[in-house]
Amino acid sequence: MKAHAGIILALIFVLIIAIFSVVNVDSVTVNFLFAKAEWPLILVIIVSVLMGALIVGSIGYVRIFKLQRELNKANSELEKYRGEGAALRRQLVGEEDENLDEKQPPHV
Repeated sequence: MKAHAGIILALIFVLIIAIFSVVNVDSVTVNFLFAKAEWPLILVIIVSVLMGALIVGSIGYVRIFKLQRELNKANSELEKYRGEGAALRRQLVGEEDENLDEKQPPHV
């Protein structure tokens, strides 16, 4: 359900940006550090939105990648400790069986 809500919100956002861009079709001067250019405002808006989305998506992808790596590391450590725990459990159960044999009274 969250995915559907996210898609609907993204579509609404795209629609608002598209309407905003179409209303602003005048030419504007874009000042780069080394040059100036005359571009339609619609192009500046769309490029700015796409660059923002690319930056946010990249940051999100890096974060997901790091979290996935941490999860894999934690899962491997968990499996290691489970293996050690199983070995200790077998060892303790074996010792308890030996102690039970010693504590039982001899059969007459």
